[in-house]
Order: sequence, then C-alpha cells, then structure tokens
Amino acid sequence: MSFSEKLLRLRKEKGYSQEALAEKLCTTRQAISKWENGQGFPETEKLLMLGNLFEVSIDYLLKETEEKDSGEERGYYVSQEMAEGYLSHQQKSSNRIATGLCLLILACLPYLMFREEPVVYSFLIILLGASGAVVLLSAILKDEERYHVLEKDALMLDQGYVKQLTERFNRLKRRYSAVIIPGAGMVAIGGMAFLLEKKGISEGALVPYYPVCVVLIAMGAYAIIRASTMWSSYDLLIYNEKHLNRKNTGFWNKIRKKLAG
Repeated sequence: MSFSEKLLRLRKEKGYSQEALAEKLCTTRQAISKWENGQGFPETEKLLMLGNLFEVSIDYLLKETEEKDSGEERGYYVSQEMAEGYLSHQQKSSNRIATGLCLLILACLPYLMFREEPVVYSFLIILLGASGAVVLLSAILKDEERYHVLEKDALMLDQGYVKQLTERFNRLKRRYSAVIIPGAGMVAIGGMAFLLEKKGISEGALVPYYPVCVVLIAMGAYAIIRASTMWSSYDLLIYNEKHLNRKNTGFWNKIRKKLAG
C-alpha cells in the first residue's frame, strides 16, 4: 500500500474532507488531492503533522506495505500508537472504576465498626460513598470517545505489531490470572460469611469479622476489575474477529434481534 492510498484511507476513517484536512495542515485542498492521487508528496513538516493527526508513525506512512484493500479485509485501521493509547487509557480507566467501587464497598465499614456512634459512622459513610462516586464520575468524564470505535467495528492492525502484542499478552496472562483467581477467592470468602450469618448457620460467630469480610470483598473486586479489564482489552485487539462474533451472537443480542423481528 502506497503513501497516497494510506493517506486516503486515514482521512476517510477520521471523517475529514480534503478541505478539513488541508485546514488542519495549513495547506490547500489541491495539495491534499495531489498527495492522494500520487502526484505529489508532503514535506517533512507536513508528514510529522499527519503522523500526529492520524496517530501513526512516519515509518508507517513512508514504508510500502502489503496490506490488501479488498472487501474481505475492510475494517477500521488501528495504528500502533492508537492501540498503545487505548491500552494505556484502559489501564487508567480500570484503576478509577476499581478504586471508586472499592470505596463504595468500604462505605459499609463505618456502620459495622461504630454502630454505637451514629454521628461518626454517618459522617464516614457519606465521606467514603461520596469519594467513591466522585472517582467513578471522573472515570466517566475522562472516557475518550475516539476509542469507542474499537469495540464496534472490525479492526485492521499491522501483523508484525499483532505478533508483538500477542507475545506481550501471553506473558501478562499469568500475572492477570494470579490476580483474578485470588481476587475471586476474596470476594467468595467475604460474601460467604454474610451468607452463613443470614442463613443462621454460623449463629453469630462471624459477626465480629464482618469488617474483615468487607475489606476482602473490596480488595477482591478491585483486583478482578483491574486485571479482567486489561485482559479483555488485549483480547479485543488481538482476537477482534472472535470478539465481534461473541458480541453478535450474545444472549442479549439474540433477544434484541428476535424482538426486532
């Protein structure tokens, strides 16, 4: 694939007209048209601007590739820079979400620890609950819409980069598994204590340990959210076709199709 073909594809994927792209690059529409028709080539400064605008490397723009543009391989092109940006965004977002949820769970602690002092536990519950809500809200407000397309469309990535990404993911799988499994165990242990008390099986023996159980549930939830989010993010980029198939054949999607039918 030549520079002109890549420029045309990137411009269309971003939804820019030739006039809009020319304005962003401080050049003319005629210059953009010539570049896309292979009749001209931008200077170094414009190449750098194109790379920043489309989130691709200069090497990708200049290097001839063997990417096919057939109907079977159509999809949203994801540059290495965009993929790395998405993973970084998911890591930060999952941290905010996990922290917010953890604080909301821990908001139960003051009541369990200071039952005889309503003023104290009420203040602490409000403080923890409000903090958790603020952190969750920040995760929503800092969500970047440019990455939403990655979860909706078929993706096209450079196969060399996909190979690197797969190797990295295979190394990280063990770390994520070592976090998710103990995290699930913490949630199960903490929840089991409340369940046994509710059923009257433990006969009040576990009540003094309720604060510990709440902490276990909060820590387990935090670990699961962080690791599972990153796991699914790598899975989305590497096994995009499988992800789309799961999305299209999911239980709720089938119900929606039946209702629509």
